[in-house]
Amino acid sequence: MNYYFLGIGGIGMSALARYFHRRGDSVSGYDRTPSPLTAELEAEGISIHYDDNPELIPADLDLVVYTPAVPADTREFQAIVSRGIPMEKRSQMLGELTRGKQCIAVAGSHGKTTTSTLIAHLLSKADCGCSAFLGGISKNFDSNLVVDNKSDYVVVEADEYDRSFLQLHPYISVITATDPDHLDIYGTHEHMLEAYLQFANQTVPDGHLFLKTDIFRTLDGEEFVEYGHDHHHHDHEDHHSDNHTIKHSSILTYTARGIEADYYAINVRNYGGNLFFDLRTPDGVLYDLELDGAPLVNVENAVAASAVALTCGLDQFQLRHGLKTFAGVRRRFDYRIREKDLIYIDDYAHHPQEIERTIEAVRFLYPGKRVVGIFQPHLYSRTRDLADDFARVLQTLDEVIMLPIYPAREKPILGVTSSMVLRKMDTMSKYLCTPDQALELVPALCPDIVLTLGAGDIDRLVPRLETTLREQLLN
Repeated sequence: MNYYFLGIGGIGMSALARYFHRRGDSVSGYDRTPSPLTAELEAEGISIHYDDNPELIPADLDLVVYTPAVPADTREFQAIVSRGIPMEKRSQMLGELTRGKQCIAVAGSHGKTTTSTLIAHLLSKADCGCSAFLGGISKNFDSNLVVDNKSDYVVVEADEYDRSFLQLHPYISVITATDPDHLDIYGTHEHMLEAYLQFANQTVPDGHLFLKTDIFRTLDGEEFVEYGHDHHHHDHEDHHSDNHTIKHSSILTYTARGIEADYYAINVRNYGGNLFFDLRTPDGVLYDLELDGAPLVNVENAVAASAVALTCGLDQFQLRHGLKTFAGVRRRFDYRIREKDLIYIDDYAHHPQEIERTIEAVRFLYPGKRVVGIFQPHLYSRTRDLADDFARVLQTLDEVIMLPIYPAREKPILGVTSSMVLRKMDTMSKYLCTPDQALELVPALCPDIVLTLGAGDIDRLVPRLETTLREQLLN
């Protein structure tokens, strides 16, 4: 078949494009700008152009796959509609590819990429294996796609944007967090929570639902079930309306630390830059599990991934080896420089909760060090809705450098700028820069640790900043 991807450079779109290309189908696509990811796709033999020009759309297409991030007024989008070429959203395609499989879907406002990638890594180290469509580039697989035709397991990142995850009916569902986000789509946090509830209830009856402990309170507004190791055997009474109750009969909870959960970590410690923890499960304790160079939040992600992997049949030796060999995900607490005199970490964090956890992880691993952070806000609407929270968490850095907002799919909103967030910060150590100006400023601040944070095109600054830091501060 002949597939055309509108917005092929997106992380989820590129995984699908790679899948069909590897399967032997004809694959081509359009994206607004070149990127390292589109360069990889082209190197693999996929034809991509960057001009919004309907004349460049191939003839004889069987299907166009598109992402809602591509505006409907894009010339190519309109031309495809007018020509009557069949179209499907990325989420619909992902739903079709996972149908009839043992789908393991990880949802959440943060943590889903690392958790789903770690699950895929763990299963790939065991006999059961898995395929995977990931929301980041796994360093172990060097890809966002894993194909194992012998396995029925398919691991996917379940994206809440545009309610995409409601196309899935997982065998195993994981919900990592439900902090307010994508309010441009949902309008209110309550409406967002209702979508998560629907996702949870789409877990197949003989499957399993894993929730971080506070999700119970968040999703239902109160504790609708008693905690304890037998709660997942209960049939939950429908004592609320349909859209306010999780009805699945096999609910298991997890947390990074605590005792009111089925799976949780204890004795978390930092040794030589690596994290060690003991994992308590309903069947006992697994001691001295190790994560290499990981942030503190990865303990929580590892607990969730371990719970899923053990449910899929991994033994403790496979689990232990898988955790220790997990290399992480590009742009998720991604070490670019790891020297005695300078640490540079790049991270995709773009929500206040994610940024806060990244900063906490740095402070835990490197206490007493001077941290300079560069942040690029992503979306005008998110910046407007969460400006106070952004200011609160960013001011915990020793020096804050703000880049202009990356608009992605949005038009500017009057009065919503990076300066608006800076004005809310109770610190004098703050700067508003272009990326080129940041390259000059960061070395002058003499940092111990540098962080780049954001989900826009800040990734294009990363290699340039790494080169600058090595030349000016490590020579």
